[in-house]
Amino acid sequence: MKRYKIMPSVLSGSITASPSKSQTMRAILFATMASGMSVIRNVLASPDVDAMIKACSKLGAKIIQTGNVLEISGVSGKPKIPDDIIDAGNSGQVLRFIGAIASLIDGYTVLTGDHSVRFNRPVRPLMDGLINLGAECYSTKNDDHAPIIIKGPISGGSTILDGADSQPVSAILMAAVFLSGTTDILVKNPGEKPWVNLTLSWLDRFGIHYTNDNFEHYTVTGNTTISGFEYTVPGDFSSVAYPIVAALITGSEITVYNVDMHDAQGDKKIIDALRKMGAKIEFNHNQIIVQPSGRLRGCDFDVNDYIDAVTILAVAGCYAEGTTKLTNAYIARKKESDRLSTITSELKKMGADITETEDSLIVHGSNMRGAPCVSHLDHRIAMSCAVAALGAEGASVISDIECVNKSYPDFLMHMNMLGCSIEIES
Repeated sequence: MKRYKIMPSVLSGSITASPSKSQTMRAILFATMASGMSVIRNVLASPDVDAMIKACSKLGAKIIQTGNVLEISGVSGKPKIPDDIIDAGNSGQVLRFIGAIASLIDGYTVLTGDHSVRFNRPVRPLMDGLINLGAECYSTKNDDHAPIIIKGPISGGSTILDGADSQPVSAILMAAVFLSGTTDILVKNPGEKPWVNLTLSWLDRFGIHYTNDNFEHYTVTGNTTISGFEYTVPGDFSSVAYPIVAALITGSEITVYNVDMHDAQGDKKIIDALRKMGAKIEFNHNQIIVQPSGRLRGCDFDVNDYIDAVTILAVAGCYAEGTTKLTNAYIARKKESDRLSTITSELKKMGADITETEDSLIVHGSNMRGAPCVSHLDHRIAMSCAVAALGAEGASVISDIECVNKSYPDFLMHMNMLGCSIEIES
C-alpha cells in the first residue's frame, strides 16, 4: 500500500495536460470497429485503457502499441466471439461499451471486473436496452451487476432504457451504428448529457446520420462502414481540474498547456463553475492561465453535466466564503465509490463543514487542517483529498493512492513540477 505525504504548498510554473481517458477509450473502440488501419496518438497510460485494449483484442482487433501510439487493425464492424472472459477491471466504460459491442456477436460473451464493477456499477440499464433489441443478457448473481453474460446478435428496432448514467446510452448509440436499418432509442431520466454529446461527436466525425430529440429520443441509421482513421487524443479537463483548484486555494499562478476548449468533453464546464466562484482563469490558444484571485465565493451548481468534478468542487467549497451547494449529483454514488459519502467522510477529517443529502453536497467555508485520509480505492477521492491538503494547516497522509493511475498517472509528477510538497511513502 502506498500513500501520499503532503505539506501545505504554493504552486508556480506550467504543465501539459494529460490525455483524455474518455476520448482515448472511444477512439480505441471505434478503431476496433473500423475497416483498415487506424493510428491513435497521445494515448493515456491507464489501467482502464489497458483493459479496453485487451477487450478489443479479444473481439478480433489487432493492436500494436509503441509508447503512447496505437496502431489498430479493425474488424470491419464484425467483432468475433471472444475466446476468454473479458475483464473490465475498474472500468465502467469497458463494461458497458464492450457489453454493447458484444451484443452484435452471434455467440456468448462473459464480462466481469473488480469489486467496484461487480458491486457498485449497475448494468441493468444496458441489459434492458440490449434485450429490447433481441439480445440475451444475464447477471450471474441476479443483482443487476457484473459478471454478466451477453448473447447476440441484436438487430435494429426500438429500445428503451434508463439514462441517469450516460454510459449505457453511449454504448447502445455506438452499437446501433453497426446494425442494419434504423434504431430508435428512447431514454428515461436522461443525465450526464455532455458525455452523450461526446459520443455523438464521434458519430459526427464519421458522418453517421442520427437524430437527437432532447436526449430523450435518438434514431441512428445503421449499415455504416467506418474507415481507418488517425486521431490525437486531446488534454483531459477532468484531470486539469485538480492542479487548477490547487492553484486557486493556495493563491498561486500556473499555466496548463494542451487544452482544447472546442473539444466535446463535458467536464470543461468546471472552468465556468470556478469562474462563477470568482476564479481568475484565462485562455490563450491551447493554454489555461490561472491567477491568484483571493478567496473564492460559495455558489450553487447543478453538477450532473460534469459529475466527475463533484469531489474537487467540494474541495473548492471548503476554501470559499459562504456556502456551496452541489445538486443533482445522485449518480456520483454509483461510480468507483459512493462519492457523495466518501468525499464527505474524508473532508470532515480535515475539518470541513460538509453535509450530504440523497443527491447533493452542502459545503461551508471551513478552517482546514491536515489529517490522515483514505482514497476508498477511488482516483477522484485520492486526488481531491491531496489537493485539499495543500491548503490545510499541517501535514496530511492519503492512503491507497495507486488508484490515481486510472485517470491521471502524471498527477504526482505534475504536482511536484508545480512545487507541491507531495511525497510517496510505502
